[in-house]
Amino acid sequence: MTAWGLVTTVRASEAMIRAFVTHHLALGATQLWLYFDDPDDPAFDAIAAIAGVVATRCSAQHWQTLAGMRPARIENRQTRNAQAAYGACTLPWLGHVDIDEYLWPASPVADVLDAVPPDVAMLRMEPFEAMQDADHPAASPRLFRGPLKDRHAHLRAPVLGRFANVFPEAMLSHSVGKALFRTHVAGLSPRLHGAFLNGVRLRGPAFSRDMVLLHCHTQDQAAWRAALEYRLTRGAYQYRPDLQSYLAAADADELGHFYCETQVLTREKQALLRGAGRLVEADLAAGPSARRP
Repeated sequence: MTAWGLVTTVRASEAMIRAFVTHHLALGATQLWLYFDDPDDPAFDAIAAIAGVVATRCSAQHWQTLAGMRPARIENRQTRNAQAAYGACTLPWLGHVDIDEYLWPASPVADVLDAVPPDVAMLRMEPFEAMQDADHPAASPRLFRGPLKDRHAHLRAPVLGRFANVFPEAMLSHSVGKALFRTHVAGLSPRLHGAFLNGVRLRGPAFSRDMVLLHCHTQDQAAWRAALEYRLTRGAYQYRPDLQSYLAAADADELGHFYCETQVLTREKQALLRGAGRLVEADLAAGPSARRP
């Protein structure tokens, strides 16, 4: 069976890091490279002691060795760390994801990777963002909505209501997905959402039909609001001008209406999305044994 691993740059609670590690080791990952963006993170020692984890403190010395100096933007730090792990990886495949993203395969990850043609250097995973269930608002995420691109444009109004024009693809974060990369490919350089090959952006294959990426971008409304300022100014929303403009100008009540209409799924919205293949139902709390069919 094909061995694989993941690399991520970490700045999160110990509970979130443990959930990520537990999930992916249970899926069969051989090794997880975790780069702690805060070199003094108190969770480092406990996480580093887990079998299968290679933990690195992103200290001044780390950045001096890797890049000459610490990159100012988190995206550049993530890329540098992913490239370092890729260069050191002895496994056949290495994926680059965030700490709040979870692989969700239809069959064992090794089997999915075994099926990739030998001349294809990348497996792309379509992202599905965590939603709240209107009937069970306090439950752990189990509903994940995929992008509503042009072929699903008919769903935008019934699913997003009056906010359909604010972010028509229905994704608060990225809609381009993440990838696993075949290692030992000369000239390949991983990035956040893809790779370059000999300095040219690699035209990846279509999204895998056998594995998606579950993205817990929002935990609940309170957590979403707490992260909003950062995401508007330095995070994902700065790359979505219509969304950024609306949220930056919205008052507290408007933010509440936006969240409830776009991030909470009623039974009717669930049925619409399910029928179009835009809903993944996954109980992450139950672990990978509850893989989607």
